[in-house]
Amino acid sequence: MKFMVILKGDKYCEAGSLSPPLLAEMARYNRTLVEAGVLLVAEEFHPSARAARVERSNGTTAVVHGPFGEPGGLMAGFWVLSVASLRDAIEWVMRCPLAEKADARFVIRQLHDFGDFGAEDLPNLEDRREPLVAA
Repeated sequence: MKFMVILKGDKYCEAGSLSPPLLAEMARYNRTLVEAGVLLVAEEFHPSARAARVERSNGTTAVVHGPFGEPGGLMAGFWVLSVASLRDAIEWVMRCPLAEKADARFVIRQLHDFGDFGAEDLPNLEDRREPLVAA
């Protein structure tokens, strides 16, 4: 099973000011995930001041430039893990150095697999197994 672990933002992430010791700890943690064979993707976002949001409503499109609201409502980064269960994903998150911070928040969401859908849900299922983007 694949799970996306979303790290919620905080004032430090939004300021773009993570300390070098914390960055080193996170690099070691990510290396542990790779060595365990569970890490598929890991990325960190720039502060929302460098972002844009596209909103569509009633036939009108608007582009809104950051920064956006309270940092806790934003994403700071994410991992995609391949593990056997939600419990395993939770256990890996509990090992993250950021999990020790009082204000760190993570959201863990399971990603759909093609096996979750029947042929009637996805016509030409075999054609859709190909990656949608180049690696």
